[in-house]
Amino acid sequence: MQSNDSITKKTSASTKHLPESKAGSQSDTVKPAHSRGKKFLSYYKPYMGLFFADIACALIVSATTLLLPLCAQYITKNILQGHDPHQLHDISLMGAFMLALVVVQALCTMFIDFQGHMMGARMQSDMRTELFEHYQKLSFSFYDEQKVGQLMTRLTDDTFWLSELFHHGPEDIVVTFLTATGAFLILAKINLVLTLLLFLFLPIMIVYAWHFNKKMNKALRSSKDRIGDINAQVEDTLAGIRVVRSFTNEESEKRKFAYANRRFLASRSDGYRSEAYFFGGLGVFAQLMTIAVIVLGGIAVVHAALDLADMLTYLLCVGILVDPIKKLINFGELYQEGITGFQRFMEVLEIEPNLQDAADARELAQVRGNIEFQAVSFRYKEGHRDVVKNLSLRIRAGDYIALVGPSGVGKTTLCSLIPRFYDVSAGKILLDGYDIRDVTLRSLRRNIGIVQQDVYLFAGTIAENIRYGKLDASEQEIIEAAKKAHAHDFIMELPDGYDSDIGQRGVKLSGGQKQRLSIARVFLKNPPVIIFDEATSALDNESEKAVKDSLEKLSDNRTMLVIAHRLSTIRNAQRILVLSESGISEQGTHEELITLNSAYANLYNMQAKI
Repeated sequence: MQSNDSITKKTSASTKHLPESKAGSQSDTVKPAHSRGKKFLSYYKPYMGLFFADIACALIVSATTLLLPLCAQYITKNILQGHDPHQLHDISLMGAFMLALVVVQALCTMFIDFQGHMMGARMQSDMRTELFEHYQKLSFSFYDEQKVGQLMTRLTDDTFWLSELFHHGPEDIVVTFLTATGAFLILAKINLVLTLLLFLFLPIMIVYAWHFNKKMNKALRSSKDRIGDINAQVEDTLAGIRVVRSFTNEESEKRKFAYANRRFLASRSDGYRSEAYFFGGLGVFAQLMTIAVIVLGGIAVVHAALDLADMLTYLLCVGILVDPIKKLINFGELYQEGITGFQRFMEVLEIEPNLQDAADARELAQVRGNIEFQAVSFRYKEGHRDVVKNLSLRIRAGDYIALVGPSGVGKTTLCSLIPRFYDVSAGKILLDGYDIRDVTLRSLRRNIGIVQQDVYLFAGTIAENIRYGKLDASEQEIIEAAKKAHAHDFIMELPDGYDSDIGQRGVKLSGGQKQRLSIARVFLKNPPVIIFDEATSALDNESEKAVKDSLEKLSDNRTMLVIAHRLSTIRNAQRILVLSESGISEQGTHEELITLNSAYANLYNMQAKI
């Protein structure tokens, strides 16, 4: 067997892009990405009413924008040059009409800015929820290969830019198309030749934008990966801050952070350079269009091909035409930020968990606790050696089984296969006669309680952490569970008792106290199958004895598997299995194995001398 007693592993694959790190039989698979466009549009579906209202307001804003220069043309050409006897009255009416247009435009713009942004925020919330729920489904093998900071970046930063694209994208496209089309028609009506000359700039602008657009996309993707690296480094350092300080390795952590920070800075430098060329160049083209109108329009006025009133209207329309160009530029930025975020978002969402319920999976009910391993083999990845090889084992309901052996022989791995944290590579595991792959994961794990060697407590109160074993538990049930785990006394000594805040990962508690709270959670869950992975490893002798007595009481009519290094805690086990690299080398009661005077006896005698 390999040294895989500790399930959680960090590998160099965590720095790769997600699809590349999914090799191996135990890894999650990646779905084809052919339906991403359809998936992108699907997020609009719950908000179609708001979406159409937003687009309608965008249309009104475009229409009012085009009407204002036409109103100016009407005043200068029809009223001022038309010898209108009611000039002041008509100018006042037209002014009032233009003011009304401005009011309508302002109201629609405010609607777009508020409700449009809220639509994008709701869609972002939906995506975050979907991705978070997907994270919950992915198997342990996925998390063995990934960094938490990178996964957090995909959940937060990437979805933010997506919300901006969801809102501004369609709106900017509609406004740009309608305003540019309307402005072109107005300009063409005033002077077709000048308009055609003006629009010769567009093909050049498109080629220029396309070239730097590709560079921006590459740079933005790189910067998103680098900010994920920074988040991963910060999360790793802060989570282990006590280890960092105990080894006085602050400078080492600073160097690692500086390296990640420099890589991010380099990626942003490339991105900002491309953005500068992209936006600066397009801005120059917009200004060149205005200069061309002034110069060519002035020549047309000199040659009487254009009068001053039309020249004024023309300049106003060109000013309007610059606005959709700016929106197009803004859309280019949003598109690059949003689409790279969407690609990273979908990379995770397209990973299908390798551990899923079968189509005809049944719900487990009235579980007794009979467990059987039938020729089970397991390896973490293809090409690796088997951690468990051709192991057969039968555990009757209510049996109290202990697993012992040196580190690295697969004790924890063996127990991780029962709740199906990983799937067997060969053979099968039965629970009450049912292959665990043929029952729902939820019902399987609902009937199994686990106390892990690496205790994890959530930020919050003691009561909240114990209640995690049964979310609808009453206060009295929580107290009873704490008493069974011999945690009640130390809890009541705390200033706020069960309402005491324990800090991130329970940092305000001792190792033994954290272990007893994790045991209390399992007491509260009260499942028919219980797995204790070095559950008393962090306890002092007095606490160990108290918990040992509680475990033996809890083992009545329940299937109990205990992984133990302290052999004194499992002397009363009905059967002790001694694991070695070749499998189960010995099994029997404590007395039988001592009489055998082999591997178990050697381990026991060695500990007795300490």
